[in-house]
Amino acid sequence: MAFGRDPKPMSELLKEFMKKIPQQAELKRGMILHLWPGVVGDQINAVTKNLRFEGSRLIVTVTNEAWRFELHANRFSIAKKLNDRVQSKVVKEIVVRT
Repeated sequence: MAFGRDPKPMSELLKEFMKKIPQQAELKRGMILHLWPGVVGDQINAVTKNLRFEGSRLIVTVTNEAWRFELHANRFSIAKKLNDRVQSKVVKEIVVRT
């Protein structure tokens, strides 16, 4: 191989790059916001009005009380799925508001 090294998989190179950037936490928060629709699905995403971070807390505003109850009941599994996708414990708590 060139320069006497074997090529590394792109996924490994990306992980190494992510560890070196100083804004890693902000980048992962942005990734979480981007991944939200795919994790919760179209129906819940459609009733989500506002999604933002306050530190490690993900604040979610929904359109009515029924959806607030539904999201509140599933907040731990949603947080785990989001954290698993970015391979980091970015979301420590999900707060659902109406």
